[in-house]
Order: sequence, then structure tokens, then C-alpha cells
Amino acid sequence: MTQTTEAAPHATPGPARPRRQPRPRRSRRMSPHRAWFVAAVAFVTIIGGAAFNSLPGLLIGPLHQEFGWSRGEIGLAVSIDMALYGLTAPFAAALMDRFGMRRVVVVALSMVAAGALLSVWMTASWQLMLYWGLLVGLGTGSMAMAFSATVTNRWFVARRGLVTGVLTAAGASGQLVFLPLCAWIVENHGWRPASVTVALAALVVVPFVWLLLRDHPADVGLAPYGGEFVPKPAPQTGAAKRAVTVLFAAAKTGPFWLLAGTFAICGASTNGLIRTHFVPSAHDHGMPITAAASLLAVIGIFDVIGTIASGWLTDRFEARRLLAVYYALRGVSLLFLPMLMAPSVHPPMIFFIVFYGLDWVATVPPTLAVCREQYGEDSAIVFGWVLASHQVGAAAVAFAGGVARDVFGSYDVVWYAAGALCAAAALMSLVIRRKPAFVGEVKG
Repeated sequence: MTQTTEAAPHATPGPARPRRQPRPRRSRRMSPHRAWFVAAVAFVTIIGGAAFNSLPGLLIGPLHQEFGWSRGEIGLAVSIDMALYGLTAPFAAALMDRFGMRRVVVVALSMVAAGALLSVWMTASWQLMLYWGLLVGLGTGSMAMAFSATVTNRWFVARRGLVTGVLTAAGASGQLVFLPLCAWIVENHGWRPASVTVALAALVVVPFVWLLLRDHPADVGLAPYGGEFVPKPAPQTGAAKRAVTVLFAAAKTGPFWLLAGTFAICGASTNGLIRTHFVPSAHDHGMPITAAASLLAVIGIFDVIGTIASGWLTDRFEARRLLAVYYALRGVSLLFLPMLMAPSVHPPMIFFIVFYGLDWVATVPPTLAVCREQYGEDSAIVFGWVLASHQVGAAAVAFAGGVARDVFGSYDVVWYAAGALCAAAALMSLVIRRKPAFVGEVKG
């Protein structure tokens, strides 16, 4: 009996073997973490959402010829789309906290597909504003920076910077993938098949989102990549109120308005100007639509390189000065653009495209850095509102550029005006104070 009683204590330590369980975890680490699959789905989703953003610049000419709508009317629809894209972003994260990423993204993709398909049967300009402006604007806005930030914050602790950069570049990749294809379809088969192609691209992504995307690592019993296991938080109902509260608090500070102003000019000189009006402007000078669209696709390639390089520079140099340099160089390049327009592609134009691609989203990392310096824990929400100003600026120039083309018969005045705005943005960047002007977290 004594042996048995002595054996029992030795038998009980037997369960200590679970200490060997880390070995299976090590073997699991040899395979990709589920977070990378979620990031891949997010990447494809953002590309699908970006596909429609590549269309407006291609369709201005065809819609003008078929329906007789002015470029100002068409530009107004594009501007509504861009404005809603930006204004939706601060609230998209709140919707994802309340209903989950998967549901919000599926609805957003469905809205983009519906807007693209319904436009095939439109006969009046107000329908263009409803389908392109409202439906697509709300849909793409729900899959913008808020989606990228939510995926990164929930699924990653390590490699957040890398994932953020890759997802930010997904929009440019969507432009790269769809622009030449859509341009070829428009030129050879008309604008309606191109719109249907974009709708199908959005619908194809839906099943991947529903089957592979998960709202939180805890849903599948995992810890975020590079972190410890965290239980899934309860749905939050006050996030939208907090977004508005932070906006009102930040709006009382000077740096917020300087950041919003510079980023509005950034949107005006990229999405609102080049993405919307470069193709029709080049076509005015005799360049084929496919050639002009291919040049925009090249911008998408160098956009990725420029974003990564700008992040590297932001870690090493003062963000305000980087912003000033970026805007100044962008403004100078726009002043030369009217002289570069020609029926064919030549080396100076290629140089402009490469340079503009490197500078396209280079402003994002230093703008984020200044937001972080000025607003601390509220910087993500503040940046969401600064991003909204980016899209408002883009919307204004998308509309104004079309009106200017109708009035002056040329885009030259638009390029010169945008160059002057970029010079103003460079000066505004240097005016931002270095000391934090907003301390503490706003609680809603």
C-alpha cells in the first residue's frame, strides 16, 4: 500500500507533460499565421473597391459624347463619390466595431457592384450622381483606411507598419490592375462592359470575404500575430459619438486645420486632378485612351515604392519638412505638365509619371507622424477626419476641373492652379508647430 500511495504522488506530476505543449505551437509557427490570410483577403478586397475608382477618368469622354452631359455634370458625380469616400471613413470603423468587419465589407462590396450595374441603364445625369456618387462613394468609403486600420489593429501586434503599408498600397494596385483593362474595354467595346466588369470584380470578392475574413483572432481561438491572446471585445455602440467628440476637440487646435488643409490639397492634386482628368486631358492632345491609362497604371507601380520609401524617411527626418518638400516638388512638376502633353508618349512625360507616382501617397506617412505627435492616442481618429478633408479636396477639384474644361476648352489653367495650391501646402506644412497642441485622450 505504501508503494501505491507513493506511486500516486509520482503519477500526479504526470500531467506536467503539458509543458511540452509549446512544441506543437512551434510547429504551427512554421505555417503562416491566420492573420496573413486575413491581410491577403483585405488586400484583395481593397483592390476590388479601388477598381471602380479607376473608371471615372476613362468615362468622362464617352458619357459626354453619348448623353451630351457637360464635363461639369460628370465631374459633380465624381466629386460626390470622392466626398462620401472620405466622409464615410471616420464612421466605417464604428460600424465595424458594432456589426463586424465581414458584414460591413460584404454590404460595401454589394453597394459598389449595384452602383456599377445600375449605371448601365442610366439615362439622366441625376442617376449618375446617385449610382456613382452615393452608392459607390459609400461602398468604397467603407473599405478605405478604416478597414485597413481595423484589420491591422486587431490581427497584428508585430509587423503593423509593414501590413499598413501593403494595405495602403492596395488601392494603387487596384488602379494598376484595372486601368489598362478598363481602358481597353472602353475603347474597343464601350463604357457599359467596363462598368459591368467592375461590378463583377466586386461581386467575385464577396464569397472570399464571407468565408475567409474573420472579425477578430479570438473568433478562431488565436492570438494576434506577434501578441498574446485577447478575448473578443463586446460590440461598441459609442464609437461614432467618440469620433465626433474627437473632431470637435481637435478642431479647436491650429495644427488640425493646417493638416486638413494640406491633405485637402493632396487629394485635390492626386485623386481629384490626375486620376480624374489626366486621361481626358491627354486625349485632348491626341493621345489614345489606352496609352494615357497605361501611364496612370505606371503611377500605381511607383506609388507603392514611394509609400515605402516615405515611411523609411519619416523614421529618420522631421515629418513637417518632408511634407514641405513633397508638396513643393509636386507643385513644380504640375507647372511643367501642360508642356509635356503630346499625341504620343515621350521621355519627359515618362519622367513626370515616375516622379508623380513616387510622390502620390508619399504624404501619408509624414502626415500620420504629425497627427501622432500632435494628438497622441486620438491620432487615428484625427487622421480619419484629415483623410476626409483629403477626399473633400479631391471632390472639389474633380468638379472644378470639369467646369474649367467646359469654360476654357483646355485643362491648362487647372494644372497651373494645382501647382500654386501645392506651393501653399508646402508653406502650411512648415507652419505647423512641433509641440503637441492637444494633450490627453478624448473620452466619448
